[in-house]
Amino acid sequence: QLACPLDLGCHSVDPVLVGNTMRTEICSFSGLKVYPGHGTRYVPCVSVQSTRPIFPFLSRKTESLFHQRLNPRKVRWTALYRRLHKKGSVEEVTKKKTRKVQKVQRAIVGASLEVIRAKRNQKPEARAAARDAALREIKERNKKKAAEKKAAAPKAAAAAAPKQQAPKQVVKKSKPTATSR
Repeated sequence: QLACPLDLGCHSVDPVLVGNTMRTEICSFSGLKVYPGHGTRYVPCVSVQSTRPIFPFLSRKTESLFHQRLNPRKVRWTALYRRLHKKGSVEEVTKKKTRKVQKVQRAIVGASLEVIRAKRNQKPEARAAARDAALREIKERNKKKAAEKKAAAPKAAAAAAPKQQAPKQVVKKSKPTATSR
C-alpha cells in the first residue's frame, strides 16, 4: 500500500491503480499476464528474507505444473512454447524491405574507368585474340630465358673444370718393430 496521493495521510491508495495504468505481472510458469485481483503468489522458504524470489502464478493449474517441475517450453499452451515454436506471431510475419544494392563502378589501380568499360564492351573474339597474343609473348620470353641458361651452362662448366682438388696427403705406414717378450 502506498500513501495518499495528496500526502494528507488520510487514506491509502492501492498500488495497482497508481497513475491510470494497471500493473500486471507475468505468470512465472505460463508467461501470460496476471491482472490485479487474479492469480496467486508463491514465496519459497529461504533462510535469507530479503533475497526470496516471489513467483506470481495465473492460476492454481500453473502453480501445480511449476511445482511438478514441468518445463513450460514443452507445455503447448504456454507463451514460452508458442514463442519457441513461432505460433501466432502475425505481426512479425511482415518482412523488412531489403534495400537494393546499387552497383557502382570504380577505377582499379593501374586501369582507369574508361579502359575497364572499353574492355567490357569488347567482343569475345577480340578478347580471346588478345589473350592468345599475351600468352604467346610470355612463352617466347620463357624460351629466351631457357636458351640463355643453356648457353650459360657450358661456360659455367668450363670455368669450374680448371679447379682441381688438392691432392690428399698420403700417410706412410711404418713397419711394426719386433719386440721381445
